[in-house]
Amino acid sequence: MATLADWLADQPFTLTMSSGFFGFFAHAGMLLALQEHGLVPARITGASAGALVGCARASGLDARATLDALLALRRDDFWDPALGLGLLRGERFRTHLARLLPVSDFGQCALPFAVSIHEWATRRTRVVSSGALVPAVYASCAVPLLFHPQRIDGMLCADGGIADRWGLAGTRDGERVFYHHIVSRSPWRRAGSPSLVVPQRRNLAALELFDLPRSGPSKLALGADIAERARRATQHALRSPLNSRDAGFRSSAHGSN
Repeated sequence: MATLADWLADQPFTLTMSSGFFGFFAHAGMLLALQEHGLVPARITGASAGALVGCARASGLDARATLDALLALRRDDFWDPALGLGLLRGERFRTHLARLLPVSDFGQCALPFAVSIHEWATRRTRVVSSGALVPAVYASCAVPLLFHPQRIDGMLCADGGIADRWGLAGTRDGERVFYHHIVSRSPWRRAGSPSLVVPQRRNLAALELFDLPRSGPSKLALGADIAERARRATQHALRSPLNSRDAGFRSSAHGSN
């Protein structure tokens, strides 16, 4: 029986990573497991935490360098309170991100990359795949009330997970997608919210990892444990048959051509 790793290796796939507050450690652990299996996505999309990890990988950092950069993150690297539409100005975040990334523009990325952001005025998701990386990725990560929004093309923009928690807006119908879903435990999301549901569609394999510790601005020290748990769980899923609930993932990859 074909495993998840078999399905991913069979044809080019797009890696999509969801939002999930400080869920980027879990994304990075999953990404490291893919690299250990020799699995490289053809392109990457994401929202919020998924946009941050996706940007690092797409810009040219490998999975280990991406994880190491996140594990080195300290609160002072992004903590700059200021009056405005959020607690933090975001200048330290943007500066830190610019230093981390080996390139500054989407067009310079080693892998094609698209990020979801939310336009406040239109209340719609906008997909950005060209232009400067830092403003777009910061906007996608700008959690409301925590970070000031980012102005892009004259529009105030914020967390891409507001309306596209999955980060799938940058994918195409029928495209082969490996989707990593951060399980939400946010008190702001009501039970039964559609954004909590793992999407199911043709040619999409979804990985959902459970029982990971929840990180945050004051819990960055949990990052190494979260990433390692995610790496091990992903390794198990990659070796498991498609649609294996026991492996902690769900898949609609059976629709693959």
